[in-house]
Amino acid sequence: MSQLLRVQNFTVSSDGFGAGEGQSLEKPFGHADPGNLLAWAFATDHPPIKRSGPGGRGLDDYFTRDYARNIGAEIMGRNKFGPQRGPWQDHEWQGWWGDEPPFHTPVFVMTHHERPSFTLSDTTFHFVDGDPAAVLSQAKEAAQGKDVRLGGGATIIRQFLEADLLDTLHVAVAPTKLGSGARLWESPDELLDRFHQDVVPSPSGVTHHLFWRR
Repeated sequence: MSQLLRVQNFTVSSDGFGAGEGQSLEKPFGHADPGNLLAWAFATDHPPIKRSGPGGRGLDDYFTRDYARNIGAEIMGRNKFGPQRGPWQDHEWQGWWGDEPPFHTPVFVMTHHERPSFTLSDTTFHFVDGDPAAVLSQAKEAAQGKDVRLGGGATIIRQFLEADLLDTLHVAVAPTKLGSGARLWESPDELLDRFHQDVVPSPSGVTHHLFWRR
């Protein structure tokens, strides 16, 4: 099977926003509270960021367990890496994830302002300036036959959708409204011209939307 480009466990509000306005070093999600938006994932036994103590093992955990399955590289937008804009002012600061980022693969950060690659634990960050197809080609080569995860944010996912490069998406819709910010969609029905869809409600209150290419 050919390598896939997959969105995994990406969460949006009920009105379609993946993050709020006013992103800063202290507020990676802007005015959105990640404790509300991502509560479903952090309550599982396999949360996106390690924490002490066990979590739930139900439906939501089924999806978070799948996060790293057969993933060999990640692509993300610059705003997921950090809040800096324009030319890099601080090369010492190396992202929001500490010394052991949760990716465990090469990560390709899309930016118009390149900088040298660096490695933290088993994650190497590369800063690349290119269109979605060119960046995907680099990521697939680095993934060595495995799939590539498109990590977000919403703006980058939209760019890859517009370029018709995405193969599958898992989007969790949280029961909270943001009103403004980085929007993935106004309605998930926007994707139905190109994707099949399954909708799976969870007892946690989120609704999992699964899309795969027609």
